Amino acid sequence: MKIRDLLVMTVGCALAAGCVAPAAQAPRVAPPAAPPPAPTYSIAGLESVIGQNARGLVGLFGNPDLDVREGTARKLQFLSPVCVLDAYLYPPRAGAEPLVTHVDARLPDGRDMDRSSCVAALSRRQQAR
Repeated sequence: MKIRDLLVMTVGCALAAGCVAPAAQAPRVAPPAAPPPAPTYSIAGLESVIGQNARGLVGLFGNPDLDVREGTARKLQFLSPVCVLDAYLYPPRAGAEPLVTHVDARLPDGRDMDRSSCVAALSRRQQAR
């Protein structure tokens, strides 16, 4: 073997060895993804409900189909053939009358429904009585 061939093989091996990652190096791990932002809900179409007390809701929709109290909180549920509306009432301060702060709406089969559409359907239910 000639010196030139030996030199080429030595340089080639050195270059190849430099391309291999050291065994002690830890693999790179992507940082965890940030959690998705919490959904925001518009109150458009809910102006007649948000901020109401229980009497106001009865005036809008008739007697609730379910009235659940837990401490100072209260949930009134109104049913129609179109939807189910849950209105959550909490006192704005200690000793104050509970007011609607949040509503959920769903179809009778449990799938989510637009809240303002459900309010409109329940309002029509009360007008028909």
